[in-house]
Amino acid sequence: MLARRPARRPPRHRPATLPSVSVLFWTLLTIVNYAAVAAAIVFILRSRKEPAAMMAWILTLLLLPVLGLILFLLIGDSRITRQVRRRRHRRASIAQSLARRIAGMESWHARVEARRMVRRLRDLVRIASAVGHLPPTLGNKVTIYQDPERVFLALSLAMEAARKHIHVEYYIFQPDDTGRAIRDLLIRKAREGVKVRVLLDAVGSWSLTREFIDAFRQGGVELSFFLPVHFSPTLFRLNCRNHRKLVVVDGTVGFTGSKNIGDEYLGRRKKLGPWRDTNLRIEGPAALHLQDTFIEDWHFVAGQDLSHDDSLFPKPPDDGPAAVQIVPSGPDHERDSLHILLLSAMGTARRSIDIITPYFVPDAGMALAMKAAAMRGVKVRLLVPVRSDSWFVLWAGRSYYREMIDAGIQIFEYLDGMLHSKVVIVDQSWSLVGSANMDVRSFRLNFEVTALLYNEELSQELSAEFITLSERARRFTVEDAEKWNFGESLALGLTRLASPLL
Repeated sequence: MLARRPARRPPRHRPATLPSVSVLFWTLLTIVNYAAVAAAIVFILRSRKEPAAMMAWILTLLLLPVLGLILFLLIGDSRITRQVRRRRHRRASIAQSLARRIAGMESWHARVEARRMVRRLRDLVRIASAVGHLPPTLGNKVTIYQDPERVFLALSLAMEAARKHIHVEYYIFQPDDTGRAIRDLLIRKAREGVKVRVLLDAVGSWSLTREFIDAFRQGGVELSFFLPVHFSPTLFRLNCRNHRKLVVVDGTVGFTGSKNIGDEYLGRRKKLGPWRDTNLRIEGPAALHLQDTFIEDWHFVAGQDLSHDDSLFPKPPDDGPAAVQIVPSGPDHERDSLHILLLSAMGTARRSIDIITPYFVPDAGMALAMKAAAMRGVKVRLLVPVRSDSWFVLWAGRSYYREMIDAGIQIFEYLDGMLHSKVVIVDQSWSLVGSANMDVRSFRLNFEVTALLYNEELSQELSAEFITLSERARRFTVEDAEKWNFGESLALGLTRLASPLL
């Protein structure tokens, strides 16, 4: 007899289970991310910036979910436009007053024929005047400082001698021994009745403590920060920074160059070894153009219009031998001022171009101009540090070495520490010294200030310093490039890919 099979039970109807909280969260996050990425890509396409930078940002947004969006909000230019427009509006409100001050100086063009300046340099003067909005000035006394201790001493002595005002503007101001020394000196001068104003970049000087800042303000120093970052609708403003370094004392003496305020800039930190900067002390009419630059920046940050204060614009001495032109640049200028100026410099060169920069990440136009100059017979030399406080930028720069060498450009890597100077010398007859690096960030994003020195003696002094530094450097060759291993070659490619974002 066959065994009876048990009757089949009808299948139970199981109620549908709800998605877990984590699944809902990640689904929602994905939707929000793609919506935000789409909006960011639309913004990038409408901005019509450099194609390489546009493509790099689009790929970053697509290939790095969430992280790419965070990077774009932090260092993309999605919030710069509004700040630039606000700055332009504020600058326009004091432009006429400042223009009247500048118009009181003797015209360069009335005396240029007497100096018999060659036409190609006069053309450069016109370009610099058009992009920087400040004319050249004659009668300046200029001292070049390469040694950090000497410039620190000269700066301190000038501040000690101040009788009416001291205006200070820096990207980095450290709360260390050097920073405290300058702070205490400024506080003492403020208590003596000197008007002291200090403008610092909020990101560059992020390490300042509340105690350090309060000491400034309680000591009578007016202190303001450029585009502070805080939790508000304007949080994401990291990309547009004030990279300028300048000091003006009593409207007659000015300092500018590459040096910030901190122990490392005096070579007191062993990590990068001795620190090398190039700075200028300018006594004469050009100091008033540094004053003009500070007053614009102060008006934007603090909202105070100083352009009507006659005490800030004394008649400067004008018996010096140097012609100097101050060129402020930044994203608030309708033209890419610094970029145009450097490209023009490459085009005017007939014999030599010597470049000292701590950060070398050229865009396509600058790289092409350098290579074209070398191929038409101009001796082009580039001096950069072998050690850097930014390894990423160092390797991004090295990714350009092979093509530069193939075009005939000589590249030297400085061995004795951190080389932080920003100098361009053309034909040993005129030169540029300032705060700007040879990279896209200085060309288009940062606020910079550059001094053009139309003076052979000063340019030859800078050229002699270039030779001295290059003797402490190793010349990079094609054979060196061929020795890069797999990991180094990969680093070159990755950093080159990201260079439009730098």
